[in-house]
Amino acid sequence: MIPEALLEEAARRFALLGDPTRLRLLSVLHAAGELPVGELAGRAGVARENASQHLARLAAAGIVARRKEGTSVHYRVADATFEQVCELVCAGVREQASRLVAV
Repeated sequence: MIPEALLEEAARRFALLGDPTRLRLLSVLHAAGELPVGELAGRAGVARENASQHLARLAAAGIVARRKEGTSVHYRVADATFEQVCELVCAGVREQASRLVAV
């Protein structure tokens, strides 16, 4: 399914997306489009410093992009496949949850 040459990078990508705080930040960004880090942190319910650390890791992987505007840094989702990955995973989670509720 995953070519041998891409396994390490795929594992890094899944590890980045395996953190609830990073997923929360990405979810807020996906809904908002682009936000300054302070507002993004507030909407996601995390400390600004914590958000900045997570966003730096996501930016290094190319999942988010940032741009400076004066003294503010704005972030946006840069990886177009992120939405597709989330839809697939969330669909599976919803289906599994509905089966558990039905039991």
